[in-house]
Amino acid sequence: WRGCSSHFHALFPQDSSDDMRKVQRREKNRIAAQKSRLRQTQKADTLHLESEDLERQNAALRREIKQLTEEMKHFASMLSSHEPLCSILTSPPPPPEVLYATHSFHQPHISSPRFQH
Repeated sequence: WRGCSSHFHALFPQDSSDDMRKVQRREKNRIAAQKSRLRQTQKADTLHLESEDLERQNAALRREIKQLTEEMKHFASMLSSHEPLCSILTSPPPPPEVLYATHSFHQPHISSPRFQH
């Protein structure tokens, strides 16, 4: 059939337009596949960059955890050294009225000249 295609298409012009449609469809499909591959590559690149960023954040957070853990150990050590010497912890708690008597609960804004009539 290929050898006598021009004679065949002259007799059957519909096949010629069918061939054109096939060529156009193939070209359209080729372009769509190319665009799809490009989008896929761009998505992979974006995911790779996001992954690298998350790895950096993760490393920074691990460093922070390590630093805070060391800080917590330091403060725990300071507290355990202080507790045996602490007069507040070794003496019985004072009654509440003694605590309140030592603190002044006056409110300076009320006695302020601008609030007086």
